[in-house]
Amino acid sequence: MTETAAPRAIVVGSGIAGLLTALHAAEHGCRVTLATKDVLEHANTRFAQGGIAGVMFDDDRAEDHVHDTLVAGAGLSDEAAVRVLVDEGPDRIRELIALGVAFDRDDRGGFVKGLEAAHSYPRILHAGGDATGTAIEKALVARLRASEVAVVEHAFLVDLVVTDGRVAGVELIVGESDAVPGRRETLTADAVVLATGGAGELYAHSTNPEVATADGIAAAIRAGAEVRDLEFVQFHPTVLAVGDSFLVSEAVRGEGATLVDEHGRRFAFDAHPDGELAPRDVVARAIAHQMEVQDGRPVFLDATRLHADDPAERAEFLARRFPTIDAAVHERGLDWAREPIPVTPAAHYLMGGVATDLFGRTSLPGLYAVGEAARTGVHGANRLASNSLLEGAVFGARAGDAIAADTASGVWPAAGVADLARTSAAPPATDVPAFSRAALQELMWEDAGLVRDEAGLGHAASLIASWRAQSRAPRTEHDFEDENLLLVAERAVAAARARRGSVGAHYRSDDSAEVVRESEKEAVAC
Repeated sequence: MTETAAPRAIVVGSGIAGLLTALHAAEHGCRVTLATKDVLEHANTRFAQGGIAGVMFDDDRAEDHVHDTLVAGAGLSDEAAVRVLVDEGPDRIRELIALGVAFDRDDRGGFVKGLEAAHSYPRILHAGGDATGTAIEKALVARLRASEVAVVEHAFLVDLVVTDGRVAGVELIVGESDAVPGRRETLTADAVVLATGGAGELYAHSTNPEVATADGIAAAIRAGAEVRDLEFVQFHPTVLAVGDSFLVSEAVRGEGATLVDEHGRRFAFDAHPDGELAPRDVVARAIAHQMEVQDGRPVFLDATRLHADDPAERAEFLARRFPTIDAAVHERGLDWAREPIPVTPAAHYLMGGVATDLFGRTSLPGLYAVGEAARTGVHGANRLASNSLLEGAVFGARAGDAIAADTASGVWPAAGVADLARTSAAPPATDVPAFSRAALQELMWEDAGLVRDEAGLGHAASLIASWRAQSRAPRTEHDFEDENLLLVAERAVAAARARRGSVGAHYRSDDSAEVVRESEKEAVAC
């Protein structure tokens, strides 16, 4: 009797989604290779501060987590995907605990509860105060290094290999550095999983690391896979406005910190009855509006009333609860225990991506997508705080569990997804500045950022079309990243133009309903 060869799987990316996909696939008998753009530990997961959401307390309810997620998604979430997320989330959190993630506990040994915006219950677990992502990444990397998963570091995804309509491997640049050109390698497999993260480098202001250049999404588009919801980009409301971009977790506002203008007035309630704890898109736009009123000057996050009247006691609390943020604040010469700190919005998370079913399968046989690179349907038009790590864990595990059985069966379910970004090409611009990544980032920030309209989106589409039409021959990783960003920018702007109404993180000032609402607000203010 002939023994069947173990399925071969390649996972591209080493955040929570990629690591759990690789571990689960290996547990099911797959021969797994994990390729990552940097070293194994340097994934976007490690930057996650706030925590991971899950129904882990007796007085919380799964239905409430489902409801909160659907409300944040502004009616565009896939309820079946949300229920998978919420129902399987606790098991994935317990798996993380078993793998060594030490979530913070109180004096009685129970998990410390954290509250974040748009949650009806304090269901957020955190580790090391505000170092949850780092704790998860370290635990998963340790487990992976102890497994039989092969690891290829400093491996940049150039493209997918497609044979007879099925993804059959990846083309990589391996080992490139400033001093050494990389070598091209092709790896073949029965299944490829994109866990390559989002597209934060599309914008001039971003909370993402520089490696977030939409490589997996772009490769999927070139290969013919369906993408969806690229118009939905979440802008985090509070990033330090001094020095390099550094995110100040929503958990700080969950603890009671407030947002004030340059005169000390709380302004978030002008935009929403939940004030600072309104959904992220609402708070981010409220800050952007107030900054416009202030001629572009930042607003302030005020933590000076948290937990103690004594500034020294408050400083001790902030350092204990938010050690990473506290260090970043002090590095910039700020003392947030005694004075408000300047903050501004920045691009943070892509809700859309490569469209998948509930097991990470894309429209292209042999190709899976998980984490921020995927559009699972969970987030809809706006992601609920601390659902990103949970989504990566739940759907990464599901994809890993499915690969072996899918390969054995040879059956690939039809994904049944639509690509809303396929619109007619924009006419090239007549006055075209030289292309650079910085120029693209500024264009996207100004014309396809927090507030959009047809004039700005049309301008962006024309300029991007002109840049895309120029002849370039990418050779280095940076060159290929630029092409990936241009391609995904083109699709994101097309999707934003196609969706003419405002919903969730996609806000169009030329939406007639929004114009009426803004007029009503101004009338009330007068």
